[in-house]
Amino acid sequence: MSFASFRFESPLRAQHEVFAQGESARRALAATNRSDINTPSHVAHLQWIPWGNTAEIVGCFDRVELEYAAVRKSVALCDLPQRGTIEVAGTDRIAFLQRMLTQDVRGLAADQVRRAFWLNRKGRIEADLLLCELGDRLLIDCSGSVVAQTAAALRGFVFSEEVTIADVSDREYRIALHGPQALHLLSLVGASAQTIELLEKSAATGACAADALAGSACVLIRHDSCGEVGIEIIVARNQVATIWSALVGAHDLLDAGRRRARPCGWHAFNIARIEAGTPLFEVDFSTSSLPHETSVLAQCVSFTKGCYLGQEVVARMASLGKPKQVVCAFRMDHSLLPIEGTPVFSAVQAAAVGEAAAVGEEVGVVTSSTLSPLLGAAAIGFATVKTAHAKADGSLWILAEGKHEPARVQRELAFVKLATLTEVAHPEAAE
Repeated sequence: MSFASFRFESPLRAQHEVFAQGESARRALAATNRSDINTPSHVAHLQWIPWGNTAEIVGCFDRVELEYAAVRKSVALCDLPQRGTIEVAGTDRIAFLQRMLTQDVRGLAADQVRRAFWLNRKGRIEADLLLCELGDRLLIDCSGSVVAQTAAALRGFVFSEEVTIADVSDREYRIALHGPQALHLLSLVGASAQTIELLEKSAATGACAADALAGSACVLIRHDSCGEVGIEIIVARNQVATIWSALVGAHDLLDAGRRRARPCGWHAFNIARIEAGTPLFEVDFSTSSLPHETSVLAQCVSFTKGCYLGQEVVARMASLGKPKQVVCAFRMDHSLLPIEGTPVFSAVQAAAVGEAAAVGEEVGVVTSSTLSPLLGAAAIGFATVKTAHAKADGSLWILAEGKHEPARVQRELAFVKLATLTEVAHPEAAE
């Protein structure tokens, strides 16, 4: 598939190419503050990964280990052309969304955020949404691959309500910061003290605020998906190059001018979000999934609100007690890494005399995996597994590097608690 066939092209390709060329080229770009300078069309160590037919994303800018270290020790800057934005305006916007989505959004006030699913009539997930109320309008962040159909479907339910719904992905663009110094970096490029304080205090609930970075208006959203401070930034496409250059070039003169931000590709982000226990829509669950199968039910679904599309299926599943399958976290007994799409099997069956042992029935599939730097290169990941085999500390067998290898189901989705850098599943190993 050629790049021209993707819906969303990153307006930051020039910035990415210049960063890869070195410090002198980065200074030249920062001085011009332009995104249309002449740069090579390809740099060997920039790897772009297709995201459906929506966009291409950077796999790695330089070295994965350096980008991962930025997430954990300073701050990493991610380009997200695969994300889309819906704008909902009008005095009835909250009441309308209350009737449509799985989350209770009654009383959602300015600067508050909620995560919700948009379901079809069969209770399957059509979109995973992050709602950001700004006082005069509400922005919804979602996957670019479903943004147009989600906006159109929601519009189809508008009757007499005072509400407008628009896919503004061609106008608005998404980048993100992840790392313990993310808020400090925002302060270096112009975020107000009031915004910094709001975002700092909202780790548990999330928050959003309209502000300006490097003189360009934007919306800042607290959403910690890597276990560190996470700030999603929505900005006009024609202004994102200005903000990106300011973030990459920001230096703190009180700290000997040490660079704060490093561009980060998908590979390093993927390691960090798996360690932090963050399953992703279109990666670990999909449009064929029911909310109960995602393991993020509590974050996205309210069981105390009124009716919404697909609610009957969700309520029926709740009454049954458990779904047929569920996303779970696993850790391999040895450091052999299974890849996405690898089948998962039940425990090894006992062998008859003179025969080799055999794995049990196929019970699921690996959806994400990585070698965790924080856990001594342990092989970890997520898998969708039959619920009966997803019990905490249960045994699984997974094909890894050509061999069936044992794995154990993680008690929680998160493998580490970043505040103490200790393991969740095996605390004794961190003592």
